[in-house]
Amino acid sequence: MTNEFSESLEKKLEETTKLGLEVVKEATEDRLMKLSVGPQHPGSGHFRFTIKVDGDYIVYCDPDPGYVHRGEEKMCEYRNFIQNIPHLERPVIHDSTNITYSYSLAVEELLGIEVPRRGQFIRAIASELNRQVYTLYWLAIYGIFLGHSTMFMWPAGDRELFIDLLTALTGARVTHAFNIPGGVRNDIPDGFKEKCLEYVNYFEKRLKEYENIFYNNPLFRQRTENVGILTKDDAINLGVTGSVLRASGVAYDVRKVEPYDVYNEIDFKVQYMKTCDSFARAYVPFLDMRESCHIIRQLLDKMPESGEVRMKLQSNPKGTPGESYKRVESGRGALSYYIVSDGSSRPYRVKISVGSFRNILALPHLLVGSRLGDMPCIYWALNYWPVEADR
Repeated sequence: MTNEFSESLEKKLEETTKLGLEVVKEATEDRLMKLSVGPQHPGSGHFRFTIKVDGDYIVYCDPDPGYVHRGEEKMCEYRNFIQNIPHLERPVIHDSTNITYSYSLAVEELLGIEVPRRGQFIRAIASELNRQVYTLYWLAIYGIFLGHSTMFMWPAGDRELFIDLLTALTGARVTHAFNIPGGVRNDIPDGFKEKCLEYVNYFEKRLKEYENIFYNNPLFRQRTENVGILTKDDAINLGVTGSVLRASGVAYDVRKVEPYDVYNEIDFKVQYMKTCDSFARAYVPFLDMRESCHIIRQLLDKMPESGEVRMKLQSNPKGTPGESYKRVESGRGALSYYIVSDGSSRPYRVKISVGSFRNILALPHLLVGSRLGDMPCIYWALNYWPVEADR
């Protein structure tokens, strides 16, 4: 991009933003139209937010979550530490390994459990594979959301590769119930390492094609570059996480700043960008997928050849009274559990903090003053998963 073109684009953006803010200030109720986005719309993902428009400008946005509330935190109080695993996967079925990862870490601290080393590696491998599954699912919806049908079919098809790997590893296709307090349910099957490397090598080549057909597509760039600017200070003040935070220039990844299991032994880079726009928020997950391939190779290479994969527990394990807080880096950002134990076999209280719920705070901030046509690329680039947010 030439300097002359870049300067004219920035000037146009500044004028458009200024005009949008002026429209917001001058908006009166008699000239506004109120629109409901979702929850029936497949693109909104069982989520509703209402907006008011003055002509082509959004002057008001009110997120209205809760349409798929499950009551997961309360249900945890009525089941023991092991029985909670299957139902905790439901809020984010496409990333079920990571939502049970931090739960297992917190329970292990309460029960005084040390996970065998081989089990730690397998758990990290499953986590990275599930990160690919979720991100490809998100990218497929983002593609069709913007009218790019190829970027729906390609990620949806390549996602099956990682689902096949997880099926071979866990015995289940989508919700695996694989991470449990003490380690993982079973060891890796014969030939898994070779098959995993084969798929990862193939997928890295596919990522180059993704970049050419989608991220370098001039239409996609026009719709996302300099659209929905979330500055570094605003991202920090709003408390967003994951790719949304890193797209605003904050290189923060829980796997790096608070390593868990064997991530402190893995060499990887925190992917981030400084442009702060919708393109950056869409591109950082792509960079994450490429980095996950690098991480998976290291995990497979460094994993011990043999050993136990979990510590066997009694049917109703009990720990001493206390509390524990653990978090992991999921596909949407930091995902944490705060668990209070009263010494019984069931948690006394469970609080789940998910990346989607934190990132929703940026939606009104970005939409107000923006054009209606920019709403799809702004909303879906926030990597928001409604079912997870509602829990």
